[in-house]
Amino acid sequence: MSENQTIETIKKQINECPILLYMKGSPDFPQCGFSARAVQVLASYGLEFSYVDILQNQAIRRELPIYSSWPTFPQLYVAGELIGGSDIITDMHNQGEVWRTFHI
Repeated sequence: MSENQTIETIKKQINECPILLYMKGSPDFPQCGFSARAVQVLASYGLEFSYVDILQNQAIRRELPIYSSWPTFPQLYVAGELIGGSDIITDMHNQGEVWRTFHI
């Protein structure tokens, strides 16, 4: 897949999924502690979300940090906007901001 095709795939995924988590592994089997923490926060609210396992797609793993200007994973997108990574998701949860962000 070319760089342009990968960027178009990323844009399509972000636009089609109301809540999208780019992570290492899957929600049932996270492959890093940061991804596991992000999944735990989202699951604690009963939120349905889509995910992309970046370990299974090296092109997305390579291009997403460039596209988003965010160097690490996981990356959470809500309504097409980058929210951030595990630390931001956890901080939002601890401050009660997840409710407002997700309008739940």
